[in-house]
Formats: sequence, structure tokens, C-alpha cells
Amino acid sequence: MKIATWNVNSVIARLPLVLQWLAAAQPDVLCLQELKCTEEKFPALDFAAAGYQFAVHGQPTYNGVAILARHDLRDVQRGFADDDATAQARLIAASVGSVRVVNVYVPNGSQVGSDKYKYKLEWLQKLRRWFNQNCETTAQVLLCGDFNVAPEDRDVHDPKAWEGSILVSRTERKALQLVKDWGLVDAFRQHNDLPGQFSWWDYRGGGFPRNHGLRIDHIWVTPTLAEVCAGVTIDKEPRAWEKPSDHTPVMADFELGKYW
Repeated sequence: MKIATWNVNSVIARLPLVLQWLAAAQPDVLCLQELKCTEEKFPALDFAAAGYQFAVHGQPTYNGVAILARHDLRDVQRGFADDDATAQARLIAASVGSVRVVNVYVPNGSQVGSDKYKYKLEWLQKLRRWFNQNCETTAQVLLCGDFNVAPEDRDVHDPKAWEGSILVSRTERKALQLVKDWGLVDAFRQHNDLPGQFSWWDYRGGGFPRNHGLRIDHIWVTPTLAEVCAGVTIDKEPRAWEKPSDHTPVMADFELGKYW
């Protein structure tokens, strides 16, 4: 079972790239973030033609998350239980086979100390409570998405230059660690200890050609999934395509059997 995550930075603008990547990579599940569209405008027919079912939690212009799968999506949850009509669309969960897939687009936070930064920290606390209330650590649970946090200095191209900045501040890392402490394993780090492995590069300043990036897109799993994880790859190729997202896909492979 192959499960991938990709912040596409507008699913409509990036649709040809997503379809091209799906045809080549053939994931069983693809979690998308930053759709920037409502469910009504989601390119449903294109993904159905590619062989994928989908569940969408959209929003006009901003945010939005979706799960695409080759098999049935069951027990779909959208957002937090206390979300109202003004809540940002940043979480969607569904079961695919034996795996509970949780796809998130964590707030960016804008600037350390800002109101948006405070919102980001509060959102991560809510995410931890959501796991406490909705999931079991003994089950096959996968959390993925754009976490907007580089957990360690080795996930940053220049830790000294980024020190104390948004996406790498100690407080953000501590808030994200609280989510991880629920009972999750960083599937990528289970297989790769090397620094310089990034999933996001700024459009400005030649970030991608110079590999000046951050690893902020993650796949975290419960121990039962970690045991059967055969590997995790960061596919940098789509970042070099014409008019790319500033993020690139991350995909994990699990040895779960043909029908999971």
C-alpha cells in the first residue's frame, strides 16, 4: 500500500502536474493540501477518470484538504468537532482498508509572536486532543500532510540562518512534538538519518536549484504501521516541472498485503 502526501498550492492550477504524477507514481492513496477551492469546484471528473475516489474538505481561495484513494473511503471526518461555519478547512480523515488516514494542513503561523502564530499553536493542541478522542495507538493510523514545521535542525538547509524563525521556532517544534507523543513515528526518519532532505523550497532566491529547503511535509504512523513500512521517499522531480507547487510529494510504502 503506497500512501503519499502533497501540498499542491491550488489543485486547479496544478491539476495537470498532479495527474501526471499520479500516472507515474501510482499511489493507492494521495493526500492533498492547500486545495484553494470548494468541493463543488474540485476537479472530480479528472480524478475519477484517473481511477480515484475522493473525499474533500474545501474552502474558497484558501486552505482545503482532500484524500484520493483507489479503494473505498469509509468513515470520513472533516475538521474538528467544534468547528463552525467560519472554521478553516485543514483536517480530513478517512479509512482506506485497514488504515485510518488523517490528512492535515497545519497553519503557517506567519510570524513568531503574531496572532496567526498563536492560532497555529492552538490548532496543534486541538489536533492532539482530536487524536486522544478519535484514534487508538494500537490501530493502524497514519498522519500526513503539510505540518509547516521542520522538527529538527537537520530538516533545515541553514539552521543558523533560520534559528528562531517561523516553521522552526522552539515553541512550534514543542507543539508538534506533543502531537507526535500521542504515539506516532516519523516514517521518513525511520529509514533515513541524513540531513539535507527537504520537501519544500521557496520560489524566491533559487531555493530549489540550490537545495535551500525545509522538510515540513511528513508521514507519521503508529507503531503497527511503522513495523510494516518498507520505505519513504521524497520525490523531488515534480518540483522541477513547469509551474510547480513549492512543495513536492512524499510517499511511504507499506507491506500490508494485496487487499490490506
